[in-house]
Amino acid sequence: MSLPFHWIDAFTTSLGHGNPAGVVPLERWLDDATLQAIAAENGLSETAFFVPLGPARHHLRWFTPSTEVNLCGHATLATAHVLFTLLGVESPTQTFETRSGILTVRQAEHDRIELDFPSTSAKAIATPALLAQALGVAPVESHSCGENVLCVLDSAERVGSLTPDFAVMARIPPARFIVTAPGTGDCDFVSRFFAPGVGVPEDPVTGSAHCALTPFWAARLGRSQLFARQLSKRGGELWCSLAGDRVRIAGHAVRYLSGQIMLP
Repeated sequence: MSLPFHWIDAFTTSLGHGNPAGVVPLERWLDDATLQAIAAENGLSETAFFVPLGPARHHLRWFTPSTEVNLCGHATLATAHVLFTLLGVESPTQTFETRSGILTVRQAEHDRIELDFPSTSAKAIATPALLAQALGVAPVESHSCGENVLCVLDSAERVGSLTPDFAVMARIPPARFIVTAPGTGDCDFVSRFFAPGVGVPEDPVTGSAHCALTPFWAARLGRSQLFARQLSKRGGELWCSLAGDRVRIAGHAVRYLSGQIMLP
């Protein structure tokens, strides 16, 4: 048995940058153990699997190498790129049924793909014990936002220079941390995302984190249209906007390879 497989670099226009995701189109669902085994063998931060429900509607799931997750922005962008550029879908808007509800994507201006996701609110909390040790610097403030903890540092330079101790970080529930700071130049804010709790020490570019980052920085900066950079080694760019209780996140994607997964 063989399955089509596509490796897409999301939130970038250049191969070797952005966040790589695997995309596996299916005709029907395989058992969960097989999906998890494929994601583990791929070794990418996320692999997306989808089954068509109609010409513009699909059931979409995401797996890290160790577990299924509720939401993944870059693998959703990668899936949309496959649909729009390789599978010949006619509608410029596609809908996904997911663990996080109904998500939509659309072809946007400047050859970007725009994701429409639910926003996530941030609630101030005491900075978790050991976090300063894990990051190597004490956050200015910390917030709880969904499954993650959002930590604010004082500068973009400090965010970019972090070298976390992941062994310590993995001991701090929920072991999923968004680290952010105000941007410089044309960039409104920067971030990095560390998730040893789901087997991803650092995620290169994290669309889902911007469901919390966008309303957080929109409130602080007083505007709803924001340009963001994620400062991982691979780097990535995101155009974000706040629309009520929804966040729109746009970016580019490029295909690295396509092939076949061979199953017994």
